[in-house]
Amino acid sequence: MKLVLISSIVASASAYTSSVQLKVNSMTLRSTPETVAETAAEPTPVVASINGWTPDAALPCYGLPGDLAPTGFFDPLGFAQKGASINGWTPDAALPCYGLPGDLAPTGFFDPLGFAQKGISLNDVKRNREAEVMHGRVAMIASLGYLGGEALNGPFNIAGPANDQLQQMPYPAFALLTAVIAAAELNRARIGWVEPDFGSWSKTLWKLRDNYYPGDIGFDPLNLKPEDPKAFASMQTRELQNGRLAMLGVAGMCAQELVNHRTIFETIHFYQQVYGGENPYAICGDSIIC
Repeated sequence: MKLVLISSIVASASAYTSSVQLKVNSMTLRSTPETVAETAAEPTPVVASINGWTPDAALPCYGLPGDLAPTGFFDPLGFAQKGASINGWTPDAALPCYGLPGDLAPTGFFDPLGFAQKGISLNDVKRNREAEVMHGRVAMIASLGYLGGEALNGPFNIAGPANDQLQQMPYPAFALLTAVIAAAELNRARIGWVEPDFGSWSKTLWKLRDNYYPGDIGFDPLNLKPEDPKAFASMQTRELQNGRLAMLGVAGMCAQELVNHRTIFETIHFYQQVYGGENPYAICGDSIIC
């Protein structure tokens, strides 16, 4: 089991990595906080006004004229609604990250690198969130794998730091593990991604389905998913925060084992001796490196 958890990190690094694909026009575009090129999967945004009208996704009916007092904007049948709600979330270009949950006090909406800045397409924001959610889930499992896998005896006589355990795995078991990971990834792609159009691949490359909520692949064996939109947003925020912490924690554990080649608990014991006034190298002898 611990090998499955460790190998998941390796496979997920390439599977969940998001990449921004910028559309190339006849002139070179430079991404700035004010002007960002849309992805190839999205329609080219209208920049110039048409008869004095500039489409604005933050306005009803994209700002087209036609509403009049006393009713104002009147659309009881929803012909000009902003979009269908998914798990209680309706994309809103006027909100940070299109209104997706995940921000929390004291930082609030925190995006120093501008992955969700204004001008980034909805598809790119959803794809980045998909990558964040899935990386976080793998990291949460991996954090348990590091601690549990090193503390318990596993199959195939595998032992030592978690970083060194994958190469100890027999080839048949490794092949089976790879097949399971591949099947899970193909199923996720089938659920969340638009089928590729090889005749015009740029229209479907990296494009998620319009009715797909990032990370919601329908796997909920414990039936934990709330029906109430506010409760779902709260649970999604907790999952994101725990996943973000787990990603930082797993990165730290992986780096630590690469430096000193000790398990997590051996490292804890080592520093307990250091801060307790003991010499952790006293039992090593003169010719032994430990």
